[in-house]
Amino acid sequence: MPGGMLLALLLLAPAAGVAQEMGEPFRLALPGYTFEFPRDHGSHPEFATEWWYYTGHLRTAAGREYGFELTFFRVGTSRTELSAGSQWDLRDVSLAHFAITDIKRRKFRFYEKLNRSTPFTASAAVGRLDVFNESWKAITLADGRVRLQADGGGDSIDIILRSTKAPAIHGENGISVKAAGVGYASHYYSLTRIEVTGRVRVDDAWESCSGLAWMDHEFGSASLRESQQGWDWFSVQLDNETELMLYQIRKRDGSPDVTSSGSFVMPDGNVIHLRHDQFRIRALGSWTSPKSGARYPMGWQIDVLPLNLSLRLTERLKPQELLTKSSTQITYWEGAVAVQGSFERTPVRGVGYVEMTGYDRAFRQPGSSKP
Repeated sequence: MPGGMLLALLLLAPAAGVAQEMGEPFRLALPGYTFEFPRDHGSHPEFATEWWYYTGHLRTAAGREYGFELTFFRVGTSRTELSAGSQWDLRDVSLAHFAITDIKRRKFRFYEKLNRSTPFTASAAVGRLDVFNESWKAITLADGRVRLQADGGGDSIDIILRSTKAPAIHGENGISVKAAGVGYASHYYSLTRIEVTGRVRVDDAWESCSGLAWMDHEFGSASLRESQQGWDWFSVQLDNETELMLYQIRKRDGSPDVTSSGSFVMPDGNVIHLRHDQFRIRALGSWTSPKSGARYPMGWQIDVLPLNLSLRLTERLKPQELLTKSSTQITYWEGAVAVQGSFERTPVRGVGYVEMTGYDRAFRQPGSSKP
């Protein structure tokens, strides 16, 4: 979700109930789904929305630090079989976001793309990871590693990713629930510890880099419900080889929805599912964006009670807000954070990413009369 549910794509998806009533053939995310890899790294055009989401922390030989986000979105407009009609028929819309956080120079820049899906403009393969939007791409190499490429202005990444853990499946019985009701869920997994090597270009200067990345892949056919305002999503990678993912869906009154949940990934890759009542998230401060006027929490205390895990997350830079225009026209905060705390009374440190939506206005379906 977040992170994975990142996104704003939910706005473009038909609500689960509406899709059924209108006879839309998009498939709902229902219990009992069995993941299979590498098949599920690829596209799932039978679902209305899907995204491949990468974030990471890079360090150059000179000691400069950067955060990055690269996300590819697919929004289904028709479930017409690919064998029917022309390859130029509009079946999907492809969107992409790329952002760089320059820690030392305190700068944040983002870029976006929007294209109809065709074999030549933007597309995602079925059965394997091979997704692109113009020159931005995530492709599987012959040895199983993944190459990420993106560029905008004077900023670029060209990096190689190697996952050191098996995919972590979130939720229970094959679904990650987002709201009460049939189909208000997604199929969602993450690669929670990925080694990175390659190059990063900032302000037109290329540097070799290495680092740590996180990947989310999520697909489904539902949106938020009218009672839900937005979400806060957290990914954390600790120096003891464990990882944490939490998402907290906020209701209109600001309280967390009971469908909020998370996962804790052990060093051996074993995934522990976390219910909403097993963790607490407390904001330590706030920041008001001078661009959107949205007031975001800033700095977080996270406590996972059954694991004796206590973490403090500190933003590396406050203005890490994306005000997208040509693509989703959604405003959200997506930023790199530093992490410190304790796990079973042993000190831990780490890195992470936080995503926050619905702080400028509630997420709603296009054309809705509600805010």
